[in-house]
Amino acid sequence: MFVIYTWFGAPGGLWKGLLLLMLVVMWLFNIRPLRKALISRPFLKAYLRMLPTMSDTERDALEAGGVWWDGELFTGKPDWSKLLGTPAPRLTPEEQAFLDGPTEELCALVNDFDVTHRRADLSPEAWEFIKRERFWSMIIPKQYGGLGFGRYAQSSILTKLSSRSITLGVTVMVPNSLGPGELLVHYGTEEQKNHYLPRLARGEEIPCFGLTSPVAGSDAASITDTGVVCRGSWQGRECVGIRLNFSKRYITLAPVATVIGLAFRLFDPEHLIGTTEDIGITCALIPRDTAGIRIGRRHYPLNIPFQNGPIQGEDVFIPVDFIIGGVAQAGKGWRMLIEQLTVGRCISLPANATGGAMVATWTTGAYARIRRQFGLPVGKFEGVEQVIARIVGNTYIMDAARSVTTGAIDAGEQPAVPSAILKSHLTEMSRVVAADAMDVHGGKGVMLGPRNYLGRGWQATPIGITVEGANILTRNLIIFGQGAIRCHPFVLKEMQAARSPEGERSIDDFDRALFGHIGFTISNSVRSLVMALTFARFESAPGEGVVKRYFQHIERFSASFAFATDVAMLSLGGYLKKKENLSARLGDVLSYLYLASMVLKHHHDNGSPREDLPVVEWSCRHLLYRAQEQLHDLLRNFPNRLLAWLMRAMIFPRGRTYFAPGDKLGAQLAEIAMTPSATRERMCRHVFVKPVADNPLAELQAALLMSQKVEPLERRLRVEGVKTGRIRSLDAAGQIAEGLALGLVSGEEAALLLDYDRRIMNIIHVDDFAPAELPAGRD
Repeated sequence: MFVIYTWFGAPGGLWKGLLLLMLVVMWLFNIRPLRKALISRPFLKAYLRMLPTMSDTERDALEAGGVWWDGELFTGKPDWSKLLGTPAPRLTPEEQAFLDGPTEELCALVNDFDVTHRRADLSPEAWEFIKRERFWSMIIPKQYGGLGFGRYAQSSILTKLSSRSITLGVTVMVPNSLGPGELLVHYGTEEQKNHYLPRLARGEEIPCFGLTSPVAGSDAASITDTGVVCRGSWQGRECVGIRLNFSKRYITLAPVATVIGLAFRLFDPEHLIGTTEDIGITCALIPRDTAGIRIGRRHYPLNIPFQNGPIQGEDVFIPVDFIIGGVAQAGKGWRMLIEQLTVGRCISLPANATGGAMVATWTTGAYARIRRQFGLPVGKFEGVEQVIARIVGNTYIMDAARSVTTGAIDAGEQPAVPSAILKSHLTEMSRVVAADAMDVHGGKGVMLGPRNYLGRGWQATPIGITVEGANILTRNLIIFGQGAIRCHPFVLKEMQAARSPEGERSIDDFDRALFGHIGFTISNSVRSLVMALTFARFESAPGEGVVKRYFQHIERFSASFAFATDVAMLSLGGYLKKKENLSARLGDVLSYLYLASMVLKHHHDNGSPREDLPVVEWSCRHLLYRAQEQLHDLLRNFPNRLLAWLMRAMIFPRGRTYFAPGDKLGAQLAEIAMTPSATRERMCRHVFVKPVADNPLAELQAALLMSQKVEPLERRLRVEGVKTGRIRSLDAAGQIAEGLALGLVSGEEAALLLDYDRRIMNIIHVDDFAPAELPAGRD
């Protein structure tokens, strides 16, 4: 009808000319031989010039792992059945028993002040317990004597250990992360597995892994440590081996390790094991007592005394059989490392960060309820409410992402980009949570001592941010840089076709991918516009009520993200790789959409409890608002202003309409944190709260439970006694005594008030020391 009207009814020839041009273009697009000749073949030459250069190490990183929910977000129309159909993370009975038994026992054995202040180490009893109960064997299969736990179980155990002591969490984390055990399981020869894995499982061998060099930190592929294939003598016999020279630092467990995993660049100048001279990065296992190794000195990472130190080696000779996987794996070390890092990055550090966040939520909520200033619990002040809300919301996001993603790994996924998202954003969130918790506690959090349960966590936050790829690097280069190629439905196909040597077939493949990409971009631009205009109210989505609306909002921003990504990639090409700020903002949008999806999935997996809805709503609103703001900043800084205007018209036709969580919602979250409830228990379910003698978290919970009985009595004394002038004492004990004398409280109630006051004072007191008790005052 539109065509008929335009041709016959519209005045003038302009409309007819435009319509004719549009019909010609559409005709060209649908005749493939003509389309290839006039469009695809010429554009292929320009496309090849636009493509960024790619090193072998970058290619290995791109090919490592798989695509999961991140790929759905790149489509602009995520399939929610794929996410909600992923099995909910669950512990097996054996895993649950380990979490409730040995894990709780190990936490009870450790006093963090004793670890950090007196010993600068775990106690001998804790070390022995870790070995005896096989904590270092969670990733080792049962056939080799390991526990053979799933990734969700591993993450949950590390979360609980970290809630008690960061030193403890790191000590257990490292052998279960990227290192000898993991590499042996996946790449080791049968002889290597049979020799090392049972010993590692029993704690007879303590592993470490040397990757970072003084001149190669985040750029691990540029390590200068070398190994040269040569002939030499090993234990009295002549053999082909490797002569190593290396200098490593920041190596966790190195001071106490008995076996060293080492990454180095291997050369074979005499061609003793092959025809290639520069073989590449290789990984080997070396006994600690090998001649030429210097090991044992310690670093001291921000007063968190987990075992960490340098390793040097000069003219260290080892047989070639020490290469992990044997000679067949020589030169494949970088691929081995990056393949395992794609999974490991979303387990260990996110678990440690989540454990710290759970402690902050548990303690700050209780402390803000029982600590009074100006006659009110400090948590009742609006400014403090919003800080507590941020703690609660971030903790929920972190636990949701940790739980759902590790559950997906147990279900068979290998989420490479999500692992980078979790490592970067969860460790950054932990820094925000730690700072907020310190703000609410004030001097209580600053003064270190046995009563301080926050200070060491605050000190430790930069550690997780810097290791396993510094967050600046991860945010600016990895999340979007890797995601745009791996997850996009057409980009990788275009790149493969463009670089293919198969002549006409490669032109066919490129043409098919290119025009699929063009249609995909147009579709997402329209979807972005329509959903922005309608607030996505008519988009089909699961759930009901407020939850359904957040599913719809994610769809809207997913379409906007996909459209913005295509415009950026098609207009900037390889130059986008250098525009790190643009790449980082696109990566942030992807990250926030992923994390919001994890929040909704986590709520679904928990049975969609209605009492958790305020936390779910705050978390999603916070993340989607930040996604909107990053899209806005992308458009403000986009170099092509005409395209920036076009994108803004399609993404924000009504302006920026999404708002951050409101004050009332924040107040609800603060109330949840300050009130004993099922929601509070679920959010902090992996915190160590066993009432042992030196656990202030258990003391806080006991006081919080008492506060519900005591607050009405305190109110009665205040209203009927203090405000009327009948009670004149300033201290709590005097007021209670006067209230008892006046008949305002009974003897039993007075005893309860006195016990509560004693508990509160014990909690809010801070520690002090004689000068000789402090490290600087010792001889």
